[in-house]
Amino acid sequence: MNHDARYYMRAALRLAGKGGGLTSPNPMVGAVVVRDGMIVGKGYHEYVGGPHAEVNALRAAADSAAGATLYVTLEPCNHFGRTPPCTQAILAAGVSRVVIGMADPNAHVKGGGADYLRARGVNVELGVLEHECRLLNQGFIKHVTTGLPHVTLKAAMTLDGRIATRKGDSKWISNELSRRFVHDLRCRLDAVLVGIGTVLADDPLLTARVGKRTRCRQPTRIVLDSDLQIPVHSRLVQTARDCPLCIACSEQAAADRVETLERKGAKVLCLPSANGRVDLPALLLELGKLPLTSLLVEGGSRVLGEFIEQGLADDFYFFYAPKILADPEGLPSFSGKVREYMSEAIAVHALKVRRFGKDVMLCGRIRKDIY
Repeated sequence: MNHDARYYMRAALRLAGKGGGLTSPNPMVGAVVVRDGMIVGKGYHEYVGGPHAEVNALRAAADSAAGATLYVTLEPCNHFGRTPPCTQAILAAGVSRVVIGMADPNAHVKGGGADYLRARGVNVELGVLEHECRLLNQGFIKHVTTGLPHVTLKAAMTLDGRIATRKGDSKWISNELSRRFVHDLRCRLDAVLVGIGTVLADDPLLTARVGKRTRCRQPTRIVLDSDLQIPVHSRLVQTARDCPLCIACSEQAAADRVETLERKGAKVLCLPSANGRVDLPALLLELGKLPLTSLLVEGGSRVLGEFIEQGLADDFYFFYAPKILADPEGLPSFSGKVREYMSEAIAVHALKVRRFGKDVMLCGRIRKDIY
């Protein structure tokens, strides 16, 4: 077969995606071993602490790896972590050429895998489908370079931009297909966040329905609740021992409320406040330390607006249902500052459209450049 390097790297990328939601805080990585134009071994990083993609692919290739080419989406590690260095496995297998999608962005990891392999006679090519490889691991890259999680906004709204009626009714704006996609997002991302208003109005669980997935790590549920108003009998608190729950409050929150919630299994983060509300940059810094590499912000409108206004959001998924509320008192999708001129509007980038039945989803980036 006369395939170029991009063909095999795309195969490695597809494999890498299978680790979504299971490898954090480590990256998703895929690898294929190619000999005489044929893929003779495949592998991906399946779970935290498990063998890396290169090791799994080399094991699958067995003796066929000698003299073959290894395609891998991320530079092979050259350090001892939870597992031995992948560079050692590559040399031991006798691979003659390694094609890498992107360099390891982690400045704290000593020793470049690519340079180490080159110094020992392996032909190394770097940067094949680098953009696609970086897109796959935005959460990992942002976290290791900034200490912060990658922030994704999600909202379901009517065609006139309302996320609930004036009485707070929001079930259901989007259809079942859209909601399944959101549950898959929750599976793939580390955490999901809402404001206390959403908790009081909807009493959500914020867990991920597994659906057809055979494995799904539940996201950490996060509530912005400056004064710790969250009811002890809420479904979030009642399930705190089974599924992680973090409640972010201000430093002025009552100590007895903190103690009560922590006895129920919740983790309470007492943070600085800004204008009477939890300081969001301080929250993101704390979430990064947990470590959480990706965050799905689901509302409500003030929370979504604050993440946009403060320049903290990276990308978004907005679902539009074929409904018009036509009520100026309906809850808007975003609450932010007044903008009197169109030139003040926030630009979005890399916009894509997808249909879920009659619903339309728009996804794109608020931050122009990828990490």
